[in-house]
Amino acid sequence: MGKLTDLLQLARARGHDLGLPYAGALTPQEAYDVWQLAPGARLIDVRTHAEWDWVGRIPGAVEIEWMSYPDNRLNIHFLAQVEQQVDREALLMFICRSGVRSHHAAALVSEARQRECYNVLEGFEGNKDARGQRGKVGGWRHAGLPWQS
Repeated sequence: MGKLTDLLQLARARGHDLGLPYAGALTPQEAYDVWQLAPGARLIDVRTHAEWDWVGRIPGAVEIEWMSYPDNRLNIHFLAQVEQQVDREALLMFICRSGVRSHHAAALVSEARQRECYNVLEGFEGNKDARGQRGKVGGWRHAGLPWQS
């Protein structure tokens, strides 16, 4: 459990330094490693159905939309869907396109359900490059972690 403990301590320290309202923040590689090492840990992908279909999916991730597409309405059933789809004791990691929606999801679930929640920094597609496009600077996909189109 040494590597898992080290990863979670790093994520918690990062979360503390950033003043996050949930347990901590992980890079995509750290999140993948935690997912592999922590029994029952779940990665919750909060992107839209359109993003899963058009950009790519993470095999084994729980898919629960934070906002709907194309109307960008908040999913009012989000908390209930999390409770229905993941074990109450599971360590939860949230990912979206860039880390913004997943930040809000982690905060909501942590506050409402007193769960151990982490945000995946950079998200699935990473930060924007000099041309304002995503997918080439950071993120789950750019890190070479498992995904499918």
